[in-house]
Amino acid sequence: MQIEKIETFPLVHKLSAPYGDANGYKKYRSCYLVRIITKSGIDGWGECVDWLPTLQVGFNERIIPYLIGKSASDRLQLVATIKKWHQRAAAAVSMALSEIAAKHANLSVCDLWGGKWRNSIPVYASFQSYTDSKDWINHSLQLIEQTAAKGFSSIKVKIGGRRFQEDVSHITLLQKMTEDRLRLILDANQSYDMAAARMWERYFSNWQNLLWLEEPMPINNLSEYKLLRASLSVPIAGGENMKSAKQFLPLLCQNAFDIIQPDILHGNGIEDFRDTLQLARHFGIRVSPHSYDGALSRLYALFAQASLSDWSKMEEEKIEPVEWDVMENPFSELIPLKPSNGHVLIPDGIGIGVEINTDIIKTYLWDGSPYWE
Repeated sequence: MQIEKIETFPLVHKLSAPYGDANGYKKYRSCYLVRIITKSGIDGWGECVDWLPTLQVGFNERIIPYLIGKSASDRLQLVATIKKWHQRAAAAVSMALSEIAAKHANLSVCDLWGGKWRNSIPVYASFQSYTDSKDWINHSLQLIEQTAAKGFSSIKVKIGGRRFQEDVSHITLLQKMTEDRLRLILDANQSYDMAAARMWERYFSNWQNLLWLEEPMPINNLSEYKLLRASLSVPIAGGENMKSAKQFLPLLCQNAFDIIQPDILHGNGIEDFRDTLQLARHFGIRVSPHSYDGALSRLYALFAQASLSDWSKMEEEKIEPVEWDVMENPFSELIPLKPSNGHVLIPDGIGIGVEINTDIIKTYLWDGSPYWE
């Protein structure tokens, strides 16, 4: 399985209107796809996110020359080398080589990993709540109402990007509109201190539909998180920017979080991501993968959850949900999977079991011009 050819596809889409979270607004969505092809014709697709110029130069000048002629079966060694140069690029190579291994064995990715425990995975609709409109709250509520009508029963919305009372008004109106029927996640993107985060408890104690509070404070202060966890009536989740299973160990050992949220695109590749999921199981902690930035990486997160043992014997839903981006983003269409009633069926075909939508690639292929202005 000698690697013969590598194709790269930098993609970009300028948004019709900015949207965002407590960290600011997004004006575009981007995606970087990699296709690795062996001499025997077996191929695999990978995905990463970063500045497209950086990725393009990195792949063309260093990563592709390094990979050409190497054996695709040496994926752990190859990924370990590439992550020293560019960690996010290593995630893409890891995906592509995993699919090649599965195809070579005539197996699905899940079967390569030992088989599925379940055929469908719950997902929650993930929103970027803020816009630059003065009427951003009504805009947010309209998007949520439209999405709920499509069958989602769990959603994530943003807090921490506006004054506290303005965010409270948003969430209170949302609860009233849905009559608490939607299970709700609040994501603050590390924007609060301890005092501000605890102010939410006066509202949490009256809301029975909250799934968790996500990253209310800077994640490097675990002692503060332990105190906050003890004072809140809802679970605390976080960890999307952690880069390895090793980095999650302090969170788990210090009992600072109820739920950890690794992201394939931010880590050391597929195997390390799966190690993190299993590590959570060893510690008896829930794990809900963060997967906002890419359709292919989200598919691998679904595969990983399908191949993970149950987290609970007591709940009807025995596996934690995966994030599903519902904002304007044409790259969600790269993978032809759609949720139905808040669940996604796991493909059974060889490799990833689906075909990449090459029409999307042709339409949004980056021409090298500035897109961030």
